[in-house]
Amino acid sequence: MSGPGQRVLSLLRKMIMDGELVAGKRVSEIPTAELLGVSRMPIRMAFRVLEQEGLLVRQGGRGFTVRPTSLDDLAGAVEVRGVLEGLAARQAAERGVTTEAKIVLLQCLDQGDRLFEKGYVTEEDLAEYHDINKRFHQTIVEASVNSAVAMALARNSHIPFSSVSALAVDRDNLRQEYRRFNFAHMQHHDVVEAILLGQGSRAEAIMREHANVTLRYARLMHG
Repeated sequence: MSGPGQRVLSLLRKMIMDGELVAGKRVSEIPTAELLGVSRMPIRMAFRVLEQEGLLVRQGGRGFTVRPTSLDDLAGAVEVRGVLEGLAARQAAERGVTTEAKIVLLQCLDQGDRLFEKGYVTEEDLAEYHDINKRFHQTIVEASVNSAVAMALARNSHIPFSSVSALAVDRDNLRQEYRRFNFAHMQHHDVVEAILLGQGSRAEAIMREHANVTLRYARLMHG
């Protein structure tokens, strides 16, 4: 998805998380596009992604409704993701990663470093980091060479906000978002170091804690 499309998607996630789009409420393309001041195309694409993430439920040919969800639902799903991704990191460390996987992981670190080194982030930076983050996590899962982990993560990702791709950005508080994502990126550095050194237990522990950053943020947003 393009940068503008990614920003629309992130904004809609945030609106759902904040309750601006109320659980059970019907949403459709044209009013949402008018509300956000964009064309229908990024809205249509975002709705499809949000349906896959479990945030929207299709209502036949009459648009979507916002799926009700609770912090308990999210907490359980995030904990499961942490366990699964922790297992993947441990197995990748114990197995040893390929040269290709090492190159991708180091590229993700380098690209993230360049985003955060200026001491602040823009919405465009966070849209770019979304792609970096997704590639980073996918590479670790693939490096585990454990298809059961990938399949379990795919099933778990249908619970709202549990997927690593489901980043909700608060564009009204980009200072807070800089701290949040820069901290997560530093954890990326730590887990790569552990994997490349073959430290399976350490890699697993860091990856499980990394998932908890999502949960702490969700609790903050829910007040």
